[in-house]
Amino acid sequence: MADRKHGVPAPPTETTIRSEDWGCRELEGETFHRVLFQDVDMTEVVNRGSTFDECTFRNVRFNVSSHTDARFTGCTFTRCSFFDATFDGCKLTGSMFDGCTYGLLKVEGGDWSFVGLPGADLRGSVFERVRLREADLTGARCEGAKLLRCDLSGAWLGAADLTKCDLRGSDIGDLDPATVTLNKAVIDPYQATVVARALGLVVD
Repeated sequence: MADRKHGVPAPPTETTIRSEDWGCRELEGETFHRVLFQDVDMTEVVNRGSTFDECTFRNVRFNVSSHTDARFTGCTFTRCSFFDATFDGCKLTGSMFDGCTYGLLKVEGGDWSFVGLPGADLRGSVFERVRLREADLTGARCEGAKLLRCDLSGAWLGAADLTKCDLRGSDIGDLDPATVTLNKAVIDPYQATVVARALGLVVD
């Protein structure tokens, strides 16, 4: 399992929900604290404003699920599937993802600061107006992804592949172009100046 941010251990769980079918279930403002979700099917779940605090998800299917103004704080996601899942205005601060799949994941708004996504295959995913401060994206595969108008200040991006990634409007002031792959990445004029200065060029 990948290390959590700053080596903080995953919180212990106190109750377990195992092998349940929650497909198409509607969650409205529910609260779960330190619950282990094991082999649960959450396909097409509609989650509005529910809170999952320090929960652990193992082999959970979030495919085609939608989450609006929900909270997944300090959670751990291991070998979960997020195919075509959407997160709108959600807070995932301090959560960790390990061995998950994300095909067509869409995230709009919300706070994903301190989230751990090391080595994540985010190809084709969309993050727009998301706060990703100090997120761990080390070695992440972001080819063809969109990171639009995101706050990436302090994010860990070493060895990340940003080939053809659309970064327009995002804060990339802490990005070291010598440690990432930027081939054919899409950036705006201001970001071009930031990258040039990071490479030691004089912008006149």
